[in-house]
Amino acid sequence: MAALGITAALLAWVAILLLVSIWKQVHSSWNLPPGPFPLPIIGNLFQLELSNIPKSFTRLAERFGPVFTLYLGWRRVVVLHGYKAVREVLLDYKNEFSGRGELAVFQEHKDRGIIFNNGPTWKDTRRFSLTTLRDHGMGKRGNEERIRREVPFLLQELAKTQGRPFDPTLVLGGAPCNVIADILFRRRFRYDDDTCLRLMRAFNENFYLLSTPWLQFYNNFAEYLRYLPGSHRKVMKNVSEIKKYALERVKEHHQSLDPKCPRDFTDCLLVEMEKEKHSPEPLYTLDSIAVTVADLFFAGTETTSTTLRYGLLILMKYPEIEEKLHEEIDRVIGPSRIPAIKDRLEMPYMDAVVHEIQRFIDLVPSNLSHEATRDVMFRGYIIPKGTVVIPTLTSVLRDSQEFPDPEKFKPEHFLNENGKFKYSDYFRPFSAGKRVCVGEGLARMELFLFLSAILQHFNLKSLVDPKDIDLSPAVVGFGSIPPHYKLCVIPRS
Repeated sequence: MAALGITAALLAWVAILLLVSIWKQVHSSWNLPPGPFPLPIIGNLFQLELSNIPKSFTRLAERFGPVFTLYLGWRRVVVLHGYKAVREVLLDYKNEFSGRGELAVFQEHKDRGIIFNNGPTWKDTRRFSLTTLRDHGMGKRGNEERIRREVPFLLQELAKTQGRPFDPTLVLGGAPCNVIADILFRRRFRYDDDTCLRLMRAFNENFYLLSTPWLQFYNNFAEYLRYLPGSHRKVMKNVSEIKKYALERVKEHHQSLDPKCPRDFTDCLLVEMEKEKHSPEPLYTLDSIAVTVADLFFAGTETTSTTLRYGLLILMKYPEIEEKLHEEIDRVIGPSRIPAIKDRLEMPYMDAVVHEIQRFIDLVPSNLSHEATRDVMFRGYIIPKGTVVIPTLTSVLRDSQEFPDPEKFKPEHFLNENGKFKYSDYFRPFSAGKRVCVGEGLARMELFLFLSAILQHFNLKSLVDPKDIDLSPAVVGFGSIPPHYKLCVIPRS
């Protein structure tokens, strides 16, 4: 029996060596960018710190250079690190790398919508959505008015806390949620509306869970883990619930649709669906419209909400910066007028702080993954069609030459020697190119106007000494999620 066991072990060892040899041959058959040698099945899992993959990318870039190859399971990934490589891929090769890498927990959105769509409809869906959003005020004066209309409701909700400690998550989520809901559905929620609170909790929970080590592991090895229990099931349940809500609103709109007088973004997509209803391969269906709406609802609420929440924590850490902002707001806006976008020209310090918050928190550090749409020659390497491409935003936002002391929060990163606002091409929190965030203009407006309004009326008070505030993210993965905290907002006299 012992001899049989030894023979079996030797055969298993020979099989493993043979598998490694075949794998090595396959791996070296392409002229790929350099990278660590992958093991069969697990790839380069051991080279990654699942609790902080962006940090692992930085470490690997120091060893292999700004363009390197990894294997996550059997999936080939090329990582771009640093301003030049990231800009080159996103702008100079924007068509060749315009595909979208798959995110397993969003299977329900596969090949539909805007964010995770990698099917034949993504270009037309995105193009029509951008045009429609512009027509409904995206990036124009219409959106400024939407945001300014929401400001008094946000301030009223903050005033209700009466200076007592509170968790700002849902309050700060309510304002951007109502702005995007007005664009999508022509609807506004009360801040205590049960449906709104349920949706915001789902948005918030998903953004957190997507950034945890388990979801990093699951999204890269889903074929082995799909039927196991775990938090991936909660994410998928939330995705289904959000889409179900969007589909209900889409069906309601469809029943009351007047094609000659569309009321909002959803109506515009339904009008387009009606135009092509006799087409053998229609671009729009009720289901695909629901996914597009759900994408925009999630992205338009959670990213701005999280940035505002992180921003208030940063300002409590640095009360001297908050005080400078109060002085600028008092000088330019005064105590009662609602802030306007035109004020930005006279408020370089607030503009710099808003930009520095986005740079410092590095909200989506690894970017949303792209995919090569064909075999591409890039910097002397061949990147095969279907390869996942990750243009890391953290490597641009934390560039030490462009932003001295990049790990420190310094509004001076965006101010010149005369105290005027200084633009930087390295400021790319919304990515760039064909897959740039469709809500960039809206988000930038919201951050400036909401933050200005909050500081116009309130002083921020931390429950701990400012020097004890830890700005490290709670988790880093899909996003950089701020630690949970409570604060007090004290009305300014």
